[in-house]
Amino acid sequence: MRSVPAWGVLTSAAAPVLLIGGWTLAARLQPGGFDSVKDTISDLAADDAAHRSVMTYALVGLGAAHVGTALALRPATPAARWLLATGGVATVLVAANPLPAGGGPAPEHAVAAGVAFVALGAWPAISWRRRHAEPGQPPLPFRPAVALGAGGVLLAGLGWFFAELLRDGDRVGLSERVAAGSQALWPLAAVLLARREHRRRVRLRD
Repeated sequence: MRSVPAWGVLTSAAAPVLLIGGWTLAARLQPGGFDSVKDTISDLAADDAAHRSVMTYALVGLGAAHVGTALALRPATPAARWLLATGGVATVLVAANPLPAGGGPAPEHAVAAGVAFVALGAWPAISWRRRHAEPGQPPLPFRPAVALGAGGVLLAGLGWFFAELLRDGDRVGLSERVAAGSQALWPLAAVLLARREHRRRVRLRD
């Protein structure tokens, strides 16, 4: 079974730290307060946001972390790793195409954000491996039931966000944070579980 290198732990752990830490700090720096339940993460990096560089750099770091994790996740399928990396690159493009001041149209931002969310939500569903692909069972995160279940949960969270967004609901910000936060946490869980399974098999062989 192919192992996940130690640096994969660093990249996968960096993702939720950068995302959650970024939106928390950026929200606190907004004058007059910031409604994290209603307002989006992108609002914190918009052209007219106070200290917009905080969320911008956090998004760039988040995207780079996802690309690094995709390179490290050797037990996952190549297609899943490519999709995770695509989500990371699209996240960097979100930062590179901020919302304009005053809330005008931002098609480039919308496309980049849509690609990022869908890719980061869908990659677990195609990460599972058949048992006969390698000797023994694949690591827990890459077994069909777990991988499909994780993908389903992430896409359900994304569906909630899109529904709130389309109806201009009062929980757009909350639903986005639930969706994005879970998408940032699952790669870390997959890395840790895969490394634990690898260590267990090494001990059994010894």
